[in-house]
Amino acid sequence: MRTVDDLPGTLPGQTTGATQASAAPARTRLNSIDLVRGLVMVVMALDHARDFFGHGGLNPRDVAEPAMFLTRWVTHFCAPTFILLAGMSAHLHGERVQDTRALARFLLTRGLWLVLIELTVVRLAWRFNFDYSALVFQVIWVIGASMIVLAALVHLPRWAIATIGLAMIAGHNLLDGIRPENLGAAGVVWNFLHQPALVRGPYVTVAPLYSLVPWVGVMAAGYAIGPIMQLDAAERRKWLLRIGAGVTLGFVVLRATNLYGDPAPWRVHEGWLATGLSFIDCEKYPPSLLYLMMTLGPMLIGLAACEGVRGRLADWITVFGRVPLFYYVAHLYLLHALAVVYASSVFGDSAWLFGGFPVRRPPAYGLPLPGIYAVWMIAVVALYPLCRRFAALKQKRREWWWSYL
Repeated sequence: MRTVDDLPGTLPGQTTGATQASAAPARTRLNSIDLVRGLVMVVMALDHARDFFGHGGLNPRDVAEPAMFLTRWVTHFCAPTFILLAGMSAHLHGERVQDTRALARFLLTRGLWLVLIELTVVRLAWRFNFDYSALVFQVIWVIGASMIVLAALVHLPRWAIATIGLAMIAGHNLLDGIRPENLGAAGVVWNFLHQPALVRGPYVTVAPLYSLVPWVGVMAAGYAIGPIMQLDAAERRKWLLRIGAGVTLGFVVLRATNLYGDPAPWRVHEGWLATGLSFIDCEKYPPSLLYLMMTLGPMLIGLAACEGVRGRLADWITVFGRVPLFYYVAHLYLLHALAVVYASSVFGDSAWLFGGFPVRRPPAYGLPLPGIYAVWMIAVVALYPLCRRFAALKQKRREWWWSYL
């Protein structure tokens, strides 16, 4: 949902360093950013454990199955958090280098690198084959593509970047009525921009799962509010709480009206729990306005709450937030490998785990929900020593290219 390594950050008053062409200076980090990112990355692994070990016939959006619904719903916070924090970190990097062209160059090259990683390393982790007849564009692709767009936007005044970002977030649902099939050859472009779909071509099938327009808006919004992260801790907490509470309250009010912001209105069910789940069941593909308000508002409140948090558990989670790209790639390979072992030992056949897209798993395959949670915890614990070692190595190195890992 798949994540992004943060860009090197800074605090007010820090001296600027050399450009990326030379050895990078020491990095000053905001622990709250690393902690929040680490937390959602741990949660992200739960969603992917469900992908690899869940039953094929399960509907994770079924409000009649609250445990499964909430297992999926809690992971909705991952992608919005990654992308908004990436925008904030881009601002902090720009403050460090004090050179808009250098920032734009970094965002452009970093974005191209992430798109390449999506189509090679990440694709192999999901498929375990080299059959390029099907390509799925997921969160790493959209983070990279959003960085490429942000590389152009950073030349604009900050108010203009904020306006563009908010317009994309708040207004893109006005475009829901535009159908790709009505656009002829340009329909595929619209699939990448706004309307995800499985597009079958004569030689390759593409699935742009993460649409560019709303997610570019999220990254631009993160960049626009980046200066908040340079305030002193008390002011930073105050502004994050204000914005987060305002967005969350706005979600509740707008969702209650059923007037705008999501293609599927909520409705009253027989039980209060199912009704409540219907209220928070918002569309992710593409992320509706209400989906983004539902996730980004509480995320900003959480970012404020994590200010100054210390302790063994917080330090443990923060390790993942410091090496998110490494963790993202490693956890996919680990979960996929565990699924192969499980399928081979229990069912005697794991060939489908090396197959094409979409995946067609055997009808009897899958673990119950407690088993999925167990696999999730095993994977996260197993990855901690590797991530800690890589984080320590990355902190020591000063070559510019470490910022891309």
